[in-house]
Amino acid sequence: MPAPLTVTPYVRRFVNPVLIHLAGHGWFADLEHVGRRTGTVRHTPLLAFRRGDVVTLALTYGPRVQWLANVRAAGRCRMRLGGALLELGAPRVLEPAEGVARMPQPIRTVFARTGAVEDFVELPVLGERPWPGTWPQDGAHGIPGGPPGAGPVGGAGSGA
Repeated sequence: MPAPLTVTPYVRRFVNPVLIHLAGHGWFADLEHVGRRTGTVRHTPLLAFRRGDVVTLALTYGPRVQWLANVRAAGRCRMRLGGALLELGAPRVLEPAEGVARMPQPIRTVFARTGAVEDFVELPVLGERPWPGTWPQDGAHGIPGGPPGAGPVGGAGSGA
C-alpha cells in the first residue's frame, strides 16, 4: 500500500529539502520537472534505479503524484543520478512484477516484506552528460534550468 497523499505537504516542507541534497549519491536522484499549470521549475528527490537506457522509479505515494502528472504532460524531464545529468522521456507504467524485478535486491526485500509499493514507471534515457556541478540553464529539451532553490522543492506529490 502506498504512503497516503495526506502526508505530502509535510514531506515537501520538512523532508524533501534535506533529501534533495543526497542527489547524486547512491540511488538518490533529483528529478527536475516543470509544473503543468504554473510553468515553475520543480525539483523532486526520488530513489531511482538505472539499468541500461531506462530509469525505473517506484511510486511510493502511488500514481497520482503531481511530479508524475507534470512529467506526463511535458513528455520529458531531467534527472541528476550518480555523476550524470540525464535527459528522460515520457514515463511508461510497469506491471508490478516487472517493476519489483528491476529493483536492487535490498529494495525488493523491503517491498516484499512491507507491500509498500505497488506502482512503478520507467523513463527512457534520451541523453546523458556528466553532472556539471549545478543545474544547467540551457533549457535542454525545453526545460528551463536553474538551481534547486530557484523553484519550489517538490517531492511526494510535488506541485503542478
